[in-house]
Amino acid sequence: MAFTVAIAGKGGTGKTTLASLLIRQITKAGKGPVLAVDADANANLHEAIGIEVKDTISELLNRINHNLEPLPAGMTKDRYVAYRVHESLAEGDDADLMVMGGPEGSGCYCFANNLVRGFMQDLSNNYPYVVMDNEAGLEHLSRRTTQNVDVLLVVSDSSARGIRSAGRVRELVESIKLDVKKMYLVVSKVDAGTIEALQEEIDRTGLELVGTVPLDDQVRDYDLHSKPLISLPDDSPVVKAVDEIIKNAGII
Repeated sequence: MAFTVAIAGKGGTGKTTLASLLIRQITKAGKGPVLAVDADANANLHEAIGIEVKDTISELLNRINHNLEPLPAGMTKDRYVAYRVHESLAEGDDADLMVMGGPEGSGCYCFANNLVRGFMQDLSNNYPYVVMDNEAGLEHLSRRTTQNVDVLLVVSDSSARGIRSAGRVRELVESIKLDVKKMYLVVSKVDAGTIEALQEEIDRTGLELVGTVPLDDQVRDYDLHSKPLISLPDDSPVVKAVDEIIKNAGII
């Protein structure tokens, strides 16, 4: 069974940046390959790790459900969906990527989420690590998409409101008894004096602060020019910060 790291938090906190750099450092340490799972409806992890995606699970389901992709003779729908989802896995040098995508038509995310959960369990036997980038908010937790997790990193930006939101993630995880072995807080977009100013709010969350990610103009520049974040140099302050988080959280 793979060591699974999941990332949660409200939108705009840098979850995808953290996920991509976790993948970078795990593979740089020779611990790959990594199964990357983009469970965010607004999927962009592929851009951050430089892997081209041809299909998402929701796109596949939409085509199959609307008979735009007929079932082969003699194959049940469930078996065909399983085959196509495996086939949709986007392969990279040191990481492979599974993308949930947006909702399938007028329905909800439920079927797609169930598939993500099921295929993660199946595929995780083939990878030493799984890194899962979740959608913003708390709904994915209540749907139990995030399950069987070794380390859950709850990401907040450098605001009191963001820290309080991180505390609500901890409360929900505990209230619905998700299978999460360890849960930590990561504060992003940090500059001088930030943590000292937020320390009381951090203490109230009940989460251990496992590390911080600084504001970094180089990350913004990479995003601006559509350069994958995994190609950031080793001396990048953000890369160094994520490496420290990995060590503090016992991920490697």
